[in-house]
Parts: sequence; C-alpha cells; structure tokens
Amino acid sequence: MKTLVRLLFCFTLSIAAAATTFGQKSDWVSSYNTLLGKYVTSGGVKYAEWKANAGDMQAIQAVVDGISKENVSAMGKQQQLAFYINAYNAWILHEALGKYPTKSVKDALFTFFTGKRITVAGQQMSFNALEKDTIRSKFNDPRVHFALNCASRSCPPLNRTAFSGDKLDGQFEALAKGYVNSEHGVKFNAATKSAELSKIFDWYKDDFKAEGGAIAFINKRRSSPLPADAKISYQDYDWGLNEAK
Repeated sequence: MKTLVRLLFCFTLSIAAAATTFGQKSDWVSSYNTLLGKYVTSGGVKYAEWKANAGDMQAIQAVVDGISKENVSAMGKQQQLAFYINAYNAWILHEALGKYPTKSVKDALFTFFTGKRITVAGQQMSFNALEKDTIRSKFNDPRVHFALNCASRSCPPLNRTAFSGDKLDGQFEALAKGYVNSEHGVKFNAATKSAELSKIFDWYKDDFKAEGGAIAFINKRRSSPLPADAKISYQDYDWGLNEAK
C-alpha cells in the first residue's frame, strides 16, 4: 500500500511539473506572438513605438526570461528547432531595443553577436554560438537562414508569428520562397543575364550543398528560375537597423 501511495505521489508531481513547464512555455510564446503582431511590419520593426511602451518592454523581458528557463529535453526535434529560432529572434529584439536608438546593432568587432550576452534553456551563450553550434550544426536545414533575423536591413524579414514545431516546415518554405523571389534575395537582370544574390548565399554556401548548391536551392523556389549561364555576384550587406519608418 505504501508503495502504491508513493508511486501515485510521484506521478502527481511529474504531471504538475509538466503542466508548469507547459504553462510557462505557453505564456512566453503567447506574449511573444502578441508583440510580433503589434510591432513587426513588412517594412521592419517599430522600435521607437515599442521602446516608448513600458508595459511592452516588460513583456519582451518576460519573453526572454521564459526562454532562459525553458526545458528542451522533452521536446521533439522540430519543436527544439522552432524554440531555438524563436530564442534567437526574441533575444535579438530584446538586445536591439536595449541599444535603441541606434543606427545598427553591429559594432566594429561584431561583439554584439560574439559576446555571451544571452541565456537559452539555462545556458549562457552568444548569438553566434546559438546560430552556428546549435541551429545550423544540429539541425542541418539551410532554410533557417530565412527564419533568423539579425535586426539588420539585409536580413530576411522577421516573421510576424512565432515558429512552432507542427507548422515549421510550412513556415520555413514560405519564408525561403518569399526571400528568393524578392530583390533582397535575388536581383536578376534579364538583359545582362546577371544575378546579384544575397550575401547569405555566399557566406553560408556550404549549408546549401545538400540541395545541390545555392542556385539549385533558389531555382527550386523561384517563380522564374535563374538561367544556367547567369553571371552570379553578391549584394553588399546592409547592417543598418531594420527599423520601420
């Protein structure tokens, strides 16, 4: 009888812990979605308006606090990837708002991205480490490059809703298609048969090898594929703040 009581007690505790974890996750994801819907536009982020709203500054702090304490061990692979991308983007917003007003989050030595300034699922790390050592290395999906946003004008636009494991493939595909069909991703001149690609396709070219390379990746998703003999060059990367004007 004592053994049965003990087992029931442990089971109750585990259920309570799971419910608590789920509740915390739901709280920060829900709040994050609300903030994205309020301040993110197709033209960028309304940083000035956001910074002026004390309640919403507290809300983004609560979001990253939730991300800092999140437990990923019980998540499936797609849920983990969605979490890590949300973590990157939410922390970028938090840190960009902390620096605002600013013309760019990037500093001369890239310490904004390389310093251990964020905490994700209990681990202190840098944006660079989160992107390179976790998101890119562990999940091997080149479409992450169109979901991550570094608060700069040449970044793919910030998604206006949080990523979720059950919708992730569709979210990724929509963002990748949108980017390669925009001039931010590909500027094609039919008269000269020349294409200026986003620097992303140069910096991370190895990430696209599994899909046959960057051009194959692009042509799979472009409404008008690039010709085989197109002259390829790369656009300058604009690190200016992705602020909506």
